[in-house]
Amino acid sequence: MNLKEKLQELNLTLPEVASPVGAYLPAVRSGSYIYTSGQLPLVGGSLRFKGKVGTDVSEEEAYEAARICALNALAAAASAAGGADKILRVLKVTGYVNCYPDFTTQAKVLNGASDLLGKLFSDGHARAAVGAIALPLDTPVEVEMILEITE
Repeated sequence: MNLKEKLQELNLTLPEVASPVGAYLPAVRSGSYIYTSGQLPLVGGSLRFKGKVGTDVSEEEAYEAARICALNALAAAASAAGGADKILRVLKVTGYVNCYPDFTTQAKVLNGASDLLGKLFSDGHARAAVGAIALPLDTPVEVEMILEITE
């Protein structure tokens, strides 16, 4: 079952590709790989959550933010690939969590992205979860991916 079919089965829709907040492309294709730029938890062009995880944003809200980021990254990848049905698998996810130094559960936050991807793809992915003192637009989470596509 391809990604497009799996999204339909789970009653999910990829959003419109978010407009970049800087001088870059949302995703770039190189051969059979797509590299997404960092995606924010934008819904309808607005940040769904804002602030530092653990103080302004709960861990549960940040989990949801990571899920939204993953959907936005898939949308950017699908656009660059020529359609969601072209995406074979997610190879690597890197997530950044806007937090203070004493917050140490970045991995739980990024499970929001990984849990969603686990439902959409049969293969697992590599991942890094990184704490950051600040992120663009005061977003709580930012997610980027490397994906494999059909040629």
